[in-house]
Amino acid sequence: METTVALAGNPNSGKTCLFNELTGARQHVGNYPGVTVEKKEGKYSRNGHTIHIVDLPGTYSLTAYSVEEVVARDFLVNERPAVVIDVVDASNLERNLYLTVQFLEMGVPLAVALNMGDVAKKRGIEIDREKLSILFGVPVIPTIARSGKGKEEIMDAAVRIAREEKPRTPLIVSYGDDIDGALLEMEESIITNGFLTETYPARWIALKYLEMDEQILSKGQKQNPDVSAKLEDLTRRVSDHLQKTLNTYPEAIIADHRFGYINALVRQGVIKFRDHHDRLYASDKIDKVVTNRFLGPIIMVGVLMGLYHFTFTYSAVPVGWLESFFGWLGDAVSTHIPAGLLQSLVVSGIIDGAGGVLGFVPLIMLMFLGIALLEDSGYLARVAFMLDRVFRVFGLHGSSVMAYIVSGGIAGGCAVPGVMATRTLKSRRERLATLLTAPFMNCGAKLPVFALLIAAFFAENEVVMMLMITLISWLGALLVAKLLRSTVIKGESMPFVMELPPYRLPTFKGLAIHTWERTWQYIKKAGTVILGISIVLWAMMTFPGLPDSQLLEFENQRAAAKAAVSMEISREVESYEGKAVLSREASNLRNQLLGIDSREAEAALRNSTAGRIGTALERVSKWAGFDWRTNIALVGGLAAKEVVVSTLGTAYSLGTVDPEESRALSEILSKTPGWSPLAALSLIIFTIFYAPCFVTVVMIVRESGSWKWGMFSIAFNTLAAFILAAAVYQVGLVIGL
Repeated sequence: METTVALAGNPNSGKTCLFNELTGARQHVGNYPGVTVEKKEGKYSRNGHTIHIVDLPGTYSLTAYSVEEVVARDFLVNERPAVVIDVVDASNLERNLYLTVQFLEMGVPLAVALNMGDVAKKRGIEIDREKLSILFGVPVIPTIARSGKGKEEIMDAAVRIAREEKPRTPLIVSYGDDIDGALLEMEESIITNGFLTETYPARWIALKYLEMDEQILSKGQKQNPDVSAKLEDLTRRVSDHLQKTLNTYPEAIIADHRFGYINALVRQGVIKFRDHHDRLYASDKIDKVVTNRFLGPIIMVGVLMGLYHFTFTYSAVPVGWLESFFGWLGDAVSTHIPAGLLQSLVVSGIIDGAGGVLGFVPLIMLMFLGIALLEDSGYLARVAFMLDRVFRVFGLHGSSVMAYIVSGGIAGGCAVPGVMATRTLKSRRERLATLLTAPFMNCGAKLPVFALLIAAFFAENEVVMMLMITLISWLGALLVAKLLRSTVIKGESMPFVMELPPYRLPTFKGLAIHTWERTWQYIKKAGTVILGISIVLWAMMTFPGLPDSQLLEFENQRAAAKAAVSMEISREVESYEGKAVLSREASNLRNQLLGIDSREAEAALRNSTAGRIGTALERVSKWAGFDWRTNIALVGGLAAKEVVVSTLGTAYSLGTVDPEESRALSEILSKTPGWSPLAALSLIIFTIFYAPCFVTVVMIVRESGSWKWGMFSIAFNTLAAFILAAAVYQVGLVIGL
């Protein structure tokens, strides 16, 4: 029989590290139904017992402020795991136990993994885990997740708890006379009416009403509006009383008493400090430099440049291998499949389309590795801390920084979870400003576009260009946020408080798992979504084809070219296979025929459905330096930004008729008339700022609660992107770039 165990805990508590140690390669990643929060599941076997482990999202609380808290709570309530393992950071015990108390108040079967005891020891902190176990009434097992120490013991404890049949009695914490009196009255009404009690403990439901938990209120109003109205009325009366007497509200009182309960508990000999406990810890010493007002930003820029240098330097060779591989594959397929629609579909639509995106897998993988290193070490939290000072100037909140970073603020993120991350912002105005500007970050979907253009036109300044792109995206996002907060989303900013986790040395296993998870998501997207869109766009770029009159005209041009030379020269060209050396006259004829073929291919592409759309847009797009092929790619990019690269690959493949030409798209662009470093820079600017992908727009609508903000992001972002790109291009022409 399989047992389900949920891993829970605060962010940076080592929860996911423990999950990786337990499950290793026997895990898979998906999304929770209806949301984009990552769902990690895996298997662990011990003593013939198979355990299904679910890694819940990291959360500080079970009050539904963020989507992570809702997901974690819903899983506990709906899935009812046999055991919850609460991973607690021993070096920040009191703060971590706040979540533990809430688990106990829910009455869930619980075991505590007292993690990072080595860090606590270095800080002069000693924890009596046996006393903590007695006071809480649950097993408390010391673990060091990074090394796997204690993982067998905590899983043995979980199995023992799972075998117990008696239900756990929920913990009762006193919240003072005012709150306790209201809780008793509410409990009585809840139990009498069977109000939500099939799912939650009665006292816990009453607490959620006093905390004005939106999810529980919504469920209560649907099940029994009368009882819900009574509980809400009692909540208002208690809240009014507390406002008049203590100038506070129930939620704050409840939080204060929970921390008071924890404080009283740990003072019973649970925590002891050695003489040097007040020394400056290693993390604090590092932060004196790393987060310094002047040195911090310089170090941050240096870290970014180091990341980009590492990525571009060490990805160049494997990217070249993949380009050569897809070039060889296209040539091989062309040899074995007769010329026609099938060959065009496989070579231009699939290999040169989706294959062009897959060619950047090494670069994407190294970028993800670098970001995982910064994230697991604790440095990204310092970036958020430092940037809070800047964000407040632009009317944003410090928590907005993490939404930007998740969206690709350094590179390689995704705007969808970035938009979802704005749920941690309590102010609706700050949340709106953040979710509307987070898509300006350099998500993983934009990276192939930037990598392609940098390789084609800025190969000697890759690091500087990538840093410039990053700074432009941040500056643009902040300026737009300031504009929004000064006009359509006016309002005061909320205060920002953030706890910085200690620095840690990331484990090789953890880095490998994090890097592979993100890279595999990229590969899957290229092999499914991007492949499907590439095929659709290939069809749009292939049909309806040229009319018979134009085909006849090109045939006549070929016949005329052949008629102008001797029969021997024509036969020499026809038998040429790219190996023999042609005579001068034959070489001239071959070039003429290739020129005719190229003009025919371009004419067919222009006459296609996609070509007509791109040509129509060219009247406007020419001001930004975009030709009709680029327009086709940008329209496709509305679905997913990677499609820009795959569509350019298909478009230029359909126009390539010389088998000796390079199949590397970066080389093709660098040699194509109309393309230049200035045109590439204009396209980079446009790609940074134009409309988010379709899935991100849907997320913006869902999080903002209105389609108008989704439509606003499409229209405003695209207009702003075009104005900026056109300005860059026109100014560049004037100054002679």
